[in-house]
Amino acid sequence: MRYRKRIIAEIAAICAGAAVLASAAGCSVNTGTTGAGSVQEEDLLSESAQMEDRETLTEGTVEIPIILMVSPSTGVKSDESLVEAFNEAYEDVYHLDVEWVMETEQEERQNMKRLNVTDDLPSILTSLRLLPSFYNRMIEEGRIEDLSSYINSDEEWKGIIEEAVLESVTEEDGSIYLAPESTMAFSCSGIFWNEELFAEAGITEFPETWEEFWDCCDRLEAAGITPLALHTEGTAWAPMLIATAKAAGTEEGEAFLKTLYPKTYRNETGEEIAETLVKLFSYTTDDAIYEDFDVAYTHFFAGDVAMIANGYWMIEEIPEEMADTVRFSAFPGNVLISSPETFGWALVSSYSDEVKEGAIEFFKFRTQQNLEEKEALFADGGADGSQALADYLEAYSGAEQFVPNYQANWNSILQEETLGTYLPLLIEGKISVEEFLAAEDESVREFNAEN
Repeated sequence: MRYRKRIIAEIAAICAGAAVLASAAGCSVNTGTTGAGSVQEEDLLSESAQMEDRETLTEGTVEIPIILMVSPSTGVKSDESLVEAFNEAYEDVYHLDVEWVMETEQEERQNMKRLNVTDDLPSILTSLRLLPSFYNRMIEEGRIEDLSSYINSDEEWKGIIEEAVLESVTEEDGSIYLAPESTMAFSCSGIFWNEELFAEAGITEFPETWEEFWDCCDRLEAAGITPLALHTEGTAWAPMLIATAKAAGTEEGEAFLKTLYPKTYRNETGEEIAETLVKLFSYTTDDAIYEDFDVAYTHFFAGDVAMIANGYWMIEEIPEEMADTVRFSAFPGNVLISSPETFGWALVSSYSDEVKEGAIEFFKFRTQQNLEEKEALFADGGADGSQALADYLEAYSGAEQFVPNYQANWNSILQEETLGTYLPLLIEGKISVEEFLAAEDESVREFNAEN
């Protein structure tokens, strides 16, 4: 695999542990793709500073509430440069009123639902599509705006959206509830790898096939190097990326991964994913179980492990001293995982027409910025960035298969409860693959009963 409004007390509680998080935590998935900056602990608590900033706004300026994330590992504010550019371009007309929040992925999901119940949602939701059932409920209840008339009537806006991206956010009836980015070029996930650790094991290139991948893991282990950074909490993002990418190697597997809310996991693909997960965890750190992505992230950038699965957004979090060491490759089989709809942002219906108009202007601005970012990066092949950026652009251009992100299609109970509870038991050998699949199917039954 990203925002809800927090009361000051909750923010203070998070920031009380910020010093600890900064040294021991990593980034959550899908933190955004445009620009970044660092945030200090006091930035999250400075309500008075935010009030002073509001007082400098010209009377009549329309404020657009939005919540964006702060990486607990690096202090990076997601989309900070995008926010600054929009506020400068629309000075005295519109102003993005950002609340920066530092939370785990699980907290983010729970708080979005809570804020919906209390009617405290910000005007823009940036990670709604990562909760497919909640997203559908928001549509059914009329809580988010249908943007199709705005996009379809604006030839300039519609013309800069890639066809595949527009299709991904368009519902069967033609409605569009997610304002898309321009391109899917920055929504892909693959594997980041440490070139120096590979070299220590005598490996000069990233494996192209799954047979070579497992051999690579064995060679790294034989050289005393832990192959993979993994975790089980937070929907088991990193290991699930690898396991689903492998499952996509068959027609049945690819079809299964494209299915919204699979009815059963007791099939060849479900079994393969489970078996792959077990094998992956035989190549990871001792503390991978019952931990979130931040632990895996920290191990990778500490040089403790050779590989970690994640997406484009992690490139800007690569430490400067590792810019020439960290590489990026597609999954074996030349596969990238991407669901561009998960990067679409929704507009909450309960806000005034003025706020909605401002949000739509921002959506269009974001789409344009995304296009310009792609054009600039692909023009020089990432020459001005890190080695991983150049690798990513090459991998994206040459990928043979794009596989949907499981987070966009699987039921929320499986993602938020089942994986965290039963995956550790599977890895520890306390339950069998069949029992794990049965637990996944039980999540299907529970989800259907609730919906």
